[in-house]
Amino acid sequence: MTTIKEMPVRANSRSRVRIFATVRVMHQSTRARVIDLSPTGMAFDVEKPIQAMAGQLVTVESEELGRLSGTVRWYSNGRLGIEYKLSTNALAQITSYFRFFHEEVRPVLRR
Repeated sequence: MTTIKEMPVRANSRSRVRIFATVRVMHQSTRARVIDLSPTGMAFDVEKPIQAMAGQLVTVESEELGRLSGTVRWYSNGRLGIEYKLSTNALAQITSYFRFFHEEVRPVLRR
């Protein structure tokens, strides 16, 4: 994993998606929109601010992906990046999404 301006960046290719999910960090939860997805992690736009720090455990639940666990890699300006806790179940869920549901999404607005 490389860094740009002290923020970790995934080395794997990313796919732009539009998936809605619930993100749980510690005893907090918020609705979020997955904005990009890769075989090792994902990035979100969170609906409301949460207290998240790199290294914390996170749980993501969505209709398309099911339930995934991971680790917070970065949190900045209402965006959150996580790395999956890779297991055979998580890998199967992500692979299934790309095989059956994924359509590349073009962003409507840019930050």
